[in-house]
This record gives sequence, structure tokens and C-alpha cells, in this order.
Amino acid sequence: MEIVVGTRNAHKIQELTRILEPLIPQLTLVPAPGPSPVEDGETFSENALIKARAAFADSSLPSIADDSGLVVDALGGAPGIHSARYSGTGIDEENTALVLSHMVGVVNRRAQFVCAAALVHSGGELVVERSWEGSLAEEPSGLGGFGYDPIFVPEGHSRTAGELRDQDKDALSHRGQAFRALAEHLLALR
Repeated sequence: MEIVVGTRNAHKIQELTRILEPLIPQLTLVPAPGPSPVEDGETFSENALIKARAAFADSSLPSIADDSGLVVDALGGAPGIHSARYSGTGIDEENTALVLSHMVGVVNRRAQFVCAAALVHSGGELVVERSWEGSLAEEPSGLGGFGYDPIFVPEGHSRTAGELRDQDKDALSHRGQAFRALAEHLLALR
């Protein structure tokens, strides 16, 4: 089964493959063939749909995409939908450093990762949104994952998402939750 993914982010495609392959045997995820669309939605769900719609329009194959990010209570929900380019550079370490610089001396370190996963195919559209609760560490720790993983401590854990094994992270994460919920709809397309 071939599904087009509305991203060129290799880390994200690897993660989605790990999440979906056990649920959908013989799944092949391929990057979207066309140019990246302008993500001008105001929510994670709107941006996920923009990417999935563009991938479907360019390929005519069932297409999935997600929009995800870090939502920090003390920052009024920032970086939110701007997570990937929060620092202006799009470099993970710079985004992370900027968030931590805003959190110096802040006691309320509650945060969550949010993922909206979208599916677009000839029969319609669907978006599933899930979140992963936690808090922010004082400094980065761990070399695993990507994005804000080295500063996000999942609820009930003492280590950051960057310190978790891939399989453990996938079982808990916002993206894992959202795409496992979407998997049954993908299976129905076979």
C-alpha cells in the first residue's frame, strides 16, 4: 500500500514509518512529489489539511500529513503552529534555545506537544488531533528524536523525549497517538 506523505522531513517520514508499519503491513510512505504548500492556516488541523490536500492534488494517491508543535502554557501557547520556525531559522537547536531563553526564571513549565494528522483521499478528508502532556526541562538533554524533544519531559517521566528510545517515544507521543488513530482509516482504503 503506497501512501503519500505531505512532508520532505526525513525524520518525520522515519517516525511515521515506525508508527504505521506494524499496523499496516506492506506500507510504503513516499514524500509528496510537488512543491511544499504555503502553510497559512491558523491551527494545527488547518495546516495539516493544507499539506495533505496538496500532496493528494500532486499525486492522486491517498495522502497523509501532520502539523505539530510545542505549546507552552507560560508563553501563551507559543511557539504553537510556528514551532518549526520559531527562531526564524528553522534550526532545531536555535528554536529550542529561544524557548528556553523565554523560560528563564519561569516556575510554570507545563507544556504539551500537539499533532494534527490529516488524511485526504478520493473519498474524503479526515483530521485527528492528539496531545502529549509534559513540562519543559531547564536545559536540553538527549540526542534522540528531533525538534523540541531534548527539552520536553513527558508527564510521569524524569527523562526528556530526546532521551527515550524511539519505540518508547512512538508509544507515548502526540504523533504516535494521532497516526495510530488514523491507521484504521488507512486500512479501510486497501
